[in-house]
Amino acid sequence: MLTAKTLHGVVVAIVTPFTRDEALDLPGLERLTEHLVRSRVHAVMTCGGNGEFVHLSRDEKRLVTERVVKVARGRVPVIAGTAACSTREAVELTLDARAAGADAAILVPPYYFKLSDEALYGHFAAVARAAKLPLVVYNNPSYTGHNLSPALVGRLARVPGIIGLKQSQADMGQLVEAIRVAGDRIAILTGIDSQFYPALCAGARGIFSTAACVIPRQMGAIYAAFRRRDHRAALRVHNEIQGLNRYLEYDPGYVNACKAALELMGLPGGPVRAPMPPLTAAERAAIRRALRDLKLLGR
Repeated sequence: MLTAKTLHGVVVAIVTPFTRDEALDLPGLERLTEHLVRSRVHAVMTCGGNGEFVHLSRDEKRLVTERVVKVARGRVPVIAGTAACSTREAVELTLDARAAGADAAILVPPYYFKLSDEALYGHFAAVARAAKLPLVVYNNPSYTGHNLSPALVGRLARVPGIIGLKQSQADMGQLVEAIRVAGDRIAILTGIDSQFYPALCAGARGIFSTAACVIPRQMGAIYAAFRRRDHRAALRVHNEIQGLNRYLEYDPGYVNACKAALELMGLPGGPVRAPMPPLTAAERAAIRRALRDLKLLGR
């Protein structure tokens, strides 16, 4: 099981590979997992946004996490995405994750209905209490419509079983304030690739990363350089990969871009599930150029 002290470094948000007819590509998932573990990421997150959790059935989520746990073989922790709009379903999904062998779960707040801070607090506390699996709270207001304020994060950090925060908020000030009020009790990691090095400088413990699915060694190099206090090297790599990172965040759609980059590199990814659209030819060409600039493709 993960703890607030052991959650750190580069946590890769793995895609869910599909076949051309949008079925689960389990052999591809196993191959990609092994590649990422061998690339020395610090943990693997399944069924997150990059894993298209909203497009997966309950059985598919459980199967994806089971396969990743099987391939990881304890070499790195596995954190399963268990987000749902109802507390009841979130508990069920988190119990599934525990049964699948996950070391922790991560979930965004319920989305669609507007909820008060008290309701959000009750949701996370209820899941932590019922599931008995370490939880990471995931703040992503652009996608959920709920911004977990630093004050609310501070309250959640006192809930038994909540061990961390993934902060995907464009406002770096909120990350700094969350670290101030809760960083001594839970592990706080950024969820924005272009914020990785600045977030480490501000006291973050690491990153939940889409980019690490494509460039795990480069993301690991930033973390390793920072840990040995080689800030010049960490900043150099951070700036070098920004040409790719800009396609792996919000525009043109990070899942599509990540899967396209994997395909160009000969790694499993497959298509996104409908209704997400495929990339345009121009977008694919831009990603190809970014990969070539990083010397990840032949000329």
